[in-house]
Amino acid sequence: MGIDQPPPIPRVRSSGLWDQNEHLLLWVRTGSACVRVADHPEFRLAAGEGVWMPVDVGDHWTIVTEPGTVAFPLLTHPTVAAEALSEPRRFVVPDGWQDRLIQNFNLTVTPLAGHGYSQDALADLLRRPGSRPPEPVRAARPVMPRARGAREVAAELLRNPALDLTVAQWAQKVLSSPRTLLRDFRADTGLTFEQWRLHCRLNAAVEYLAAGHSADRVATRVGFASLNGFTRAFKQQFRQTPHEFGRTIATRPAASGPAHRTDDLLRIMRAADTPAVPEALPAARTPLHTNHVHVLIWTYRGSGYVDLGEHRYQQERGVATWIPAGFEHTAGVRENSISLPLGNAGTGDLQLTEPLQAQFSPAWDDYLMFCSISARTPVRPADYDPAHVVDLFTEQVAAQRALSVPMPTDSRARAAAMGYLRSIGTSGGSGLDVPAETHRAFREQAGMSFARWRYAARMRIARDLLAGGAKPSAVARRVGYAHLSTFSAAFTRFHDLSPRDYAARESDRRDGHPST
Repeated sequence: MGIDQPPPIPRVRSSGLWDQNEHLLLWVRTGSACVRVADHPEFRLAAGEGVWMPVDVGDHWTIVTEPGTVAFPLLTHPTVAAEALSEPRRFVVPDGWQDRLIQNFNLTVTPLAGHGYSQDALADLLRRPGSRPPEPVRAARPVMPRARGAREVAAELLRNPALDLTVAQWAQKVLSSPRTLLRDFRADTGLTFEQWRLHCRLNAAVEYLAAGHSADRVATRVGFASLNGFTRAFKQQFRQTPHEFGRTIATRPAASGPAHRTDDLLRIMRAADTPAVPEALPAARTPLHTNHVHVLIWTYRGSGYVDLGEHRYQQERGVATWIPAGFEHTAGVRENSISLPLGNAGTGDLQLTEPLQAQFSPAWDDYLMFCSISARTPVRPADYDPAHVVDLFTEQVAAQRALSVPMPTDSRARAAAMGYLRSIGTSGGSGLDVPAETHRAFREQAGMSFARWRYAARMRIARDLLAGGAKPSAVARRVGYAHLSTFSAAFTRFHDLSPRDYAARESDRRDGHPST
């Protein structure tokens, strides 16, 4: 795994496990998911869509995500939107709202708090579902498959959506096989055959209702076995019943032509009462507190900080910081900034006396969000391992450190080097017992013995930390020295400059040449 290559996001299947007396929003940021709620049709959600589940749904829900999906669960207070949203329903996240929802998630799973964060905004989002329909193609002509047989079936269903042939019958009709037909619909449209046919029928239903036909007549004409089934499917898709839609059409001025009528339909289905884009994200911070475990936080957007003792550790975009257990501290984010917790580690799994940081590139954003959700909610893989985040962080630190020191090319020597780089600052950085061939590879390929290489690695990392503003005493502990005096002597021998003088020189350079 390289620095810019996060692991793939796995598939997740999770059921209602919360016992909090709160409503739940499940929002798909990227990918797709299926949400099943007891006694309701399933909700198939694409990126940007979500489902609202009121508190009385309890644990009667299941979410199944496709690989690569980031789905945020957001708990909301029972008073939010309680006046009208008593049933599960689909909603759409309009442009400009995504970061607000991510930060709302963060505020519910961390001690962060700030003025300007009210869940009333979520009620607006739910009452007025968005600036576009949940499935835009379903309010217009469905996407047509390209494969010949599937396209013939699709064209026939567009002409007569009430046709109720089985897949085997359709396959025989177009000289194909059922398996090929199902595969072609999925590959060309992104939908199963049953989903595509449902979209086709609901699209036709919109046109019939707009022309003034009654709901029960439309249900028969587009292929539904019962009015109740038609009503459920129509409401899940368009957020109103066929009767409500028909009444809305009837109260509008007469259309002047087919084009005018189509525009009118799209405006209605796209819910023109979109909530306004939220203002800038306010700054937020935690109270002064102490954790009994090490906590890893990551800045997704903007910047933040961790104040521990007299030192402030900056959190720029992409930086992840371990906050050590047992130390009073505050953490905060500045305006228009978002941070997320990635996980915890016990003091037996990780040895820290100062914050430890690593930089992640934007390519990691989705995966780290997935880590945050897995760490703080039941929406996680069945084989979720809380210690995974420790390995993830140390691998990233080791990979970044490897860029700063000469590395051998021999696989066994390189493995020994990476193991040592992982250990510095987290388990004391002790020496490793390696075979003679590995020592020889270090001398031949890195130009120094393994012992000298370990010394050089510690000194290079110490230089980077001092240049970043860390105190010599903190750097000594970080690179595995028990005493500041021992570290100072080793650093001075290597650099002909004491740690304190080196830090002062780098500080002067930053002040005089801020661009370097």
